[in-house]
Amino acid sequence: MGWFRRNAGRVKRGATGTASNRGVDDAVVQHLTGFAHTRKGVEAFIEPRTSVTQTTLLLVAFDGEWTRRVVPSPEWAHAFAEHLQLPGYDAAVVGYPQRMRDYNTRNKKHPHLR
Repeated sequence: MGWFRRNAGRVKRGATGTASNRGVDDAVVQHLTGFAHTRKGVEAFIEPRTSVTQTTLLLVAFDGEWTRRVVPSPEWAHAFAEHLQLPGYDAAVVGYPQRMRDYNTRNKKHPHLR
């Protein structure tokens, strides 16, 4: 029981009492923004938090190139996509685009093309 008392105050809580309202590292914002601005046809896929992973934002370009980063909440991810005027989807509802799987397959077969 002592462990719980020692660590009880370590997680910073937001106004709603959850740890998910913390800010996003500037490097993450810069990476996601840079990806969206330097590729065509980028769409945002918001991946919900699970028992194993945090909420993530997956950006997929028209050719299937993709990047994924941890974000504080689905609301933050949707707001980010809206701010950049990207279409945003819940990945748990719509799934992942075929072009992303095709991109991964191409890069497995031809790693020198990366």
